[in-house]
Amino acid sequence: MRNLAASFITAVVSILAQSAQQTGGSIDAPVGARVVLQAKGDGVQIYVCAGSHAELKWILKAPDAKLLDASGTAIGSHFAGPTWSLTDGSQVQGAQIASKPAPDGDSVAWLLLQAKAGTATGKLADVKFIRRTETHGGVPPESGCKSSSDAGKIVRIPYSATYTFYAER
Repeated sequence: MRNLAASFITAVVSILAQSAQQTGGSIDAPVGARVVLQAKGDGVQIYVCAGSHAELKWILKAPDAKLLDASGTAIGSHFAGPTWSLTDGSQVQGAQIASKPAPDGDSVAWLLLQAKAGTATGKLADVKFIRRTETHGGVPPESGCKSSSDAGKIVRIPYSATYTFYAER
């Protein structure tokens, strides 16, 4: 019985350690993942001033960006969900699994997201992970969300990022 309990505890500690590593900031795509699509996101991050009167803060409402291919041609959009949609109707939604501060310190974080089950369609049907890197801008202002008169105020902050979509091999 004691060995069974020790084995159980060891397994739980191992799982927690792996989970902490992933949420701790590794935004690398899983080993063996292959790139399906890479696009530049160019648009805004939309924030709303919300919270209790004592602690108002800017909260991300949604991104609103065009997806551009390497030649700068619009191939889709990125919006709330978060969702990425191509002009042919293909789409995928993601859920964040890891985050890393942007290297410049003045831009939105770099992220690794996992595709939400049942949301990937069309050309994006095989997508399992989405990675956001090379971010520029998108951070809410430090001011403008302090008093009750600011509650509900919305700001649109320009940003750009590289989005890489991965499938499992």
